[in-house]
Amino acid sequence: MNTAAAKNISDQVAYLAQFRQRAVSLKQLFEFGLDSSSENLLRGARFLHKELPVRLAHRIRELDSLPFGLSEMPSVVVVKQMYLESFRDLVELPCPEACQDEQRFTEVIENIKQRHNNVVSIMARGIQELRQALGSDELNPEIRQFLDRFYMSRIGIRMLIGQHVAMHEGSRTGYAGLICEKCSPAAVVAEAIGDAQNLCLVHYTVAPEVGVFGNVDLAFTYVPSHLHHMLFELIKNSMRAVVEFHGADCPNLPMIRVVVAKGHEDLTIKVSDEGGGIPRSGISRIWTYLYTTGDSSRLTPSSLYHSDFQAPMAGLGYGLPISRLYARYFGGDLQVISMEGYGTDAYLHLKRLAATEESLPRRLH
Repeated sequence: MNTAAAKNISDQVAYLAQFRQRAVSLKQLFEFGLDSSSENLLRGARFLHKELPVRLAHRIRELDSLPFGLSEMPSVVVVKQMYLESFRDLVELPCPEACQDEQRFTEVIENIKQRHNNVVSIMARGIQELRQALGSDELNPEIRQFLDRFYMSRIGIRMLIGQHVAMHEGSRTGYAGLICEKCSPAAVVAEAIGDAQNLCLVHYTVAPEVGVFGNVDLAFTYVPSHLHHMLFELIKNSMRAVVEFHGADCPNLPMIRVVVAKGHEDLTIKVSDEGGGIPRSGISRIWTYLYTTGDSSRLTPSSLYHSDFQAPMAGLGYGLPISRLYARYFGGDLQVISMEGYGTDAYLHLKRLAATEESLPRRLH
């Protein structure tokens, strides 16, 4: 890209970063997603054509001005170039005016989503580069707050793109794009248990049993892929803790208990284990993108550049903070309470009120 073109893109980033990001609600996304007619897809594409560059511009501007030299870390530069390339792809594309324009737009945003598949892993390498440069194992609160904003924004961008692309793929019964009107937590729990047990067996040759209790017949409007991501992380953590605390040769590993409960506001899923718990001094660190009881030294640079969903059993320290962002994205939360020497309870709170808006990063001044 020549200097003039680069300056033009830089000017457009600065201009669009002034605009507020427009949050949408789960209810809006679901109702809009029920109609996959050409006219509705065109309306959606026009909204995304305006909204996505604004969201990308906010993140590019922030990536440019991170404290403690983080912006100059090689992996962070790679991420920024990804975002700039995606921004350029969007602003150079005319606003869709006809069906063929919308189809071209959909191809472009699908490519953008794929381009960004491993951003979490690359950014994790950038944080490791900063730690090595500073010679410190601590992460400044400003960096943690940036990562929260950055990853929350990423969840939102991927949700909007994924929803639009899914509307093209034909309607599944009970679905509107990625959103299931009657998402069964028990069914998603069962799938997450199977995936976590398979991973646990690969690592340890054994896996604890998991029992599911409570409102197992419950259904609510939600994004099953988000729910699976969070539950898989929690159940995987519990399995690892149980096996490592009791030993892989223990003849009777204690069961992990998953309880589903329905309240007026929230649907809550509790994952309880007897995996020895977390020291009280470590509880505040589990949200810092650094805390892990796994061996992060086994993570080579190449291993961090695979898809974010090919995670090891433990090591990055990103699982819990990013799962909490997924919960908060539509108004929920994730809490962890531990009893050192016994086990841990994780409470996943999800809003039952489908009108809840996206939680978006606040605008920086």
